[in-house]
Amino acid sequence: MYYRVEDKYIVYEDQIAYLRERLKDLMIRDAHSINGSYLIRSIYFDDKSDSSVYEIESGIDDRSKVRIRSYNADDGFIRLEEKTKKSGFTHKESARISKETVKGLIEHPSMAQAHLSSRYLLNEDGFLFRKVFASMNSRLLHPVNIVEYEREAFVEKNGNVRITFDKNIGVSGNVKSFFDRNIHAIPTMETGAHILEVKYDELLPDYIRKIVDFGSLQKTAFSKYYFARQIKGGNGDIL
Repeated sequence: MYYRVEDKYIVYEDQIAYLRERLKDLMIRDAHSINGSYLIRSIYFDDKSDSSVYEIESGIDDRSKVRIRSYNADDGFIRLEEKTKKSGFTHKESARISKETVKGLIEHPSMAQAHLSSRYLLNEDGFLFRKVFASMNSRLLHPVNIVEYEREAFVEKNGNVRITFDKNIGVSGNVKSFFDRNIHAIPTMETGAHILEVKYDELLPDYIRKIVDFGSLQKTAFSKYYFARQIKGGNGDIL
């Protein structure tokens, strides 16, 4: 299991415009992009004790969270993911999951065993499904909310770098609307504020570092899920 560096910054429109202009000649656009960006929509899971919220509030560094993610509202390509943070580094495991299985988990989270059937538990991604299945049964892990945002992403093979601008971050407590074309998402940040993420393996190439490392950037430990939970209507009502 290998971990990556993931630095986050709060940025505004003028800073994004400056960075985009500098990066476009050094990096390529992410393959998911349509007209420069793409939509990410995630269902986040938590347990009966809201452990993910508590761990972030308490500054616990070794933690993980489970989510289901789609791109551009495409219900034909959905992934189950577990993202782990350890000693300031991150690791992500992911596997394809069907629309029917997701609908089952949304509507009947307590019946996880029926929905995470043998065709998932025994395939090559079975380890991830077994971990999530165990948490659903032992910790009553269940879907809590939807977080949605527009992502503009640049990639560079050298250092396995991804630089993303996550804009218009919003939350909905109605997890059953996950497959709707449009959802009612409540903004989680002030108007004009967005998140820059800089992800890489071990070392960030100097020619990229010099672009993103300028004094006006405000580094943050921003968690989209955590901030969504602070918004009225961002918790869901699925129990």
